[in-house]
Amino acid sequence: MSAQNSLFRELEDALSNGSEERRERTLRRVTDLFVFGSSHFSGDHIAVFDGVFSHLVADIEQSARAALAARLAALPNAPPKLMRKLAFDDAIEVAGPVLTQSEQIDNVSLVENAKTRSQPHLLAITKRKSLAETVTDVLVERGDRDVALSVAQNSGAKFSETGYLRLVKRSEHDEELARSVGSRPEIPRHHFLKLLSTASKAVRMALEGAHPEHAGEIQHVVAKVTTAIQAKGAATSRDYAAARERIGTLRASGELGESHLAKFAQAGSFEDTAVVLAALSTLPIDVVERVLVQDRTETILIVAKSMELSWPTVKALLMLRAGKGGLSTQAIEQHMANFARLKRATALHAIEYLRKRQAAE
Repeated sequence: MSAQNSLFRELEDALSNGSEERRERTLRRVTDLFVFGSSHFSGDHIAVFDGVFSHLVADIEQSARAALAARLAALPNAPPKLMRKLAFDDAIEVAGPVLTQSEQIDNVSLVENAKTRSQPHLLAITKRKSLAETVTDVLVERGDRDVALSVAQNSGAKFSETGYLRLVKRSEHDEELARSVGSRPEIPRHHFLKLLSTASKAVRMALEGAHPEHAGEIQHVVAKVTTAIQAKGAATSRDYAAARERIGTLRASGELGESHLAKFAQAGSFEDTAVVLAALSTLPIDVVERVLVQDRTETILIVAKSMELSWPTVKALLMLRAGKGGLSTQAIEQHMANFARLKRATALHAIEYLRKRQAAE
């Protein structure tokens, strides 16, 4: 402790009795000392520097704090208390380098920072090499358009189900954001399909506005292109290949049935659910995908009634479609009533129309 106290006294004397120029010169020398020897310092040494820096940082000018942050941000063993203090500085010139680079800022601090600081602070966070789901959840929810776009373009960012739902929703009228979100290699397929559906509508609206005399033709072409892209994606998807292999084993053993469909839907496994539903209904996989993602909710009821599925299984399919937000009790009761009223003969007739539409496309 005597070494630490001696260092405190020396620095306090320089800062309290010297000019601003002398104070900043002293700070630079201390920073030089730390940067030069940081790779050799023990934990106790770093703790001493942490105490000194944290004690002094409140008394220096913004430009000096910014210079300090810029020099220490990339050091893997920078003083942790100081780095947190700099990361929460109101001035983005100070906080930015730390939020973008420092390994000393943990996920808990990043979440707190993203919830309370300015949009430039959030933008700095989006540029980190890696981002956990807990952090991106806040960035996508609270961040402005620049923040959402930047985090969507960060290949080291991970997104939760909720994060993808919000990104897809925000992409509805933003083509650049839609491209960035849709280009992520790990995006879950059901989110990609929702994004594709929304984007195709945006393209159709833009084309119809430019050429209203060809509106009908444009709608047909856009729908055809969307279907082709979707079918090609389903055919080449690694997730679908794995799901087909799993379901193929069950089917070969004669065990595949409604119970598997309900189990996969309740587990939120989109690909397995789609493959089982396609197998049991004998509908093409891209038709099943549209039923689960793009078409009206009533289409699920029609397919389910044609297959004579039980209500609990139908409810599981509806909840899978709804995603993280789920369905209200009122909506579930309404769907249950509609399912009960629907006649199987009507459902079979509608399924035949689906098959003809698929053939035409």
